[in-house]
This record gives sequence, C-alpha cells and structure tokens, in this order.
Amino acid sequence: MIKLDIISDPICPWCYIGKTRLDRALEAHPEHEFLIEWHPFQLNPDMPAEGMDRREYLELKFGGKQGAVQAYAPIVQAAEDTGLQIDFAGIKRTPNSIDAHRLIHWAGIEGKQNAVVDRLFKTYFKEGRDISDHSVLKRIADAVGMDGEAIDRLLQSDADLQDLRDRDAHARMRGVQGVPCFIVANEYAVNGAQPTGFWEEVIAELAEKSQQSEA
Repeated sequence: MIKLDIISDPICPWCYIGKTRLDRALEAHPEHEFLIEWHPFQLNPDMPAEGMDRREYLELKFGGKQGAVQAYAPIVQAAEDTGLQIDFAGIKRTPNSIDAHRLIHWAGIEGKQNAVVDRLFKTYFKEGRDISDHSVLKRIADAVGMDGEAIDRLLQSDADLQDLRDRDAHARMRGVQGVPCFIVANEYAVNGAQPTGFWEEVIAELAEKSQQSEA
C-alpha cells in the first residue's frame, strides 16, 4: 500500500471539493493502492469556541462584503463544476473545528475516518449545521457505527486536544500554509483541490512503478 496523508479542515470548501474529486478517481480505479489517513489543520486556530456569525467572519477576513463575494466566487464556481450542491447561504456560523478534528482522529482508530470526514463535509456544507456542536458530532459518530455515547463523553473532556493542536502546529512547521494538502508516500506534497484526472494519472503512474518493481 502507498500512504496518502491528507491535511484538511472540515470547514474548508476547497477540502470538500478536493476530496470529492479524489474520491471519483479512487472509485474509477478500485485497484488503487492508497492507504488514506486524515490529519488536522485549523483554518482558524484562534476562532472562539462558540464560533462566529459566518457573514461577520467572512467580511472581517476579506475586508468587507464585496471582498467576501469576490473571494468566494471561484469556490462557488469550482463546486458547481464538480457537481457539488453546497448551500453557502444556509451556513449561519463558522465554527471552531477542533472537536470535529478530534472526532476524525477517533474515527481513525476504528478505521472509519473517510466516512466521518464525508459526513462532516455534508453536515456543514449541505445541511448548514454547526459541526462544533457535540450533539451533531455524536449523531455523526452514531451514523457511521461508532459509539456515540462514548464519543460524547470524550468530547466533554480534553482527550487528545493538545495532541491535535500539536499535529496542526507540526504541519505548519513543515511548510503547510493552506489546505487541502496531500502527501503521497511521505515524499511528494500536492497542494489544492486537484482535478479527478490528475489523481487518475497519479494512480496509473504508481501502478506502473509497482509493476516495474515486481518485474
């Protein structure tokens, strides 16, 4: 197997777009050798625990309403081109994503990371729910076959909180400045929401190398 580490934030629209494009390549090539692991990166590490009103947050970040509209125009277009129905207007708050990252981490222990990441993206971008809300995270855990009650108890504690913050900081120290960031075979970094065709080429190239090494 070939390790594919994905550094991401579940409130990042480019990460949702990037995952969707990657998933289509993986589905088209089920013989792929990728072993995928998701890693934390908070776009807003200083976000208050209760989050912020989304409109206020975007206008502060991009210098007003017009700046926010201009910044999101390519995201909206990319989502449409990818066939994703994202309800940006339905998202009322920008949450602190650290607890969502904790859920992703715990899902990894049970081999359910991809399912949890999928549901986090859909819950936030399609349903407009607050994915810092523990009841929302508990429901996601239950939906993928995890023990929601146990997850809820963990969320009430500081379990793995510092570890995830340290991993986020480590990614920044290694040069990660934005997400999604894909690390192939612990060697090659691929930044951004690459098209499905790109990943199909990578899969084909890796398969060819694997065959040559076995010859």
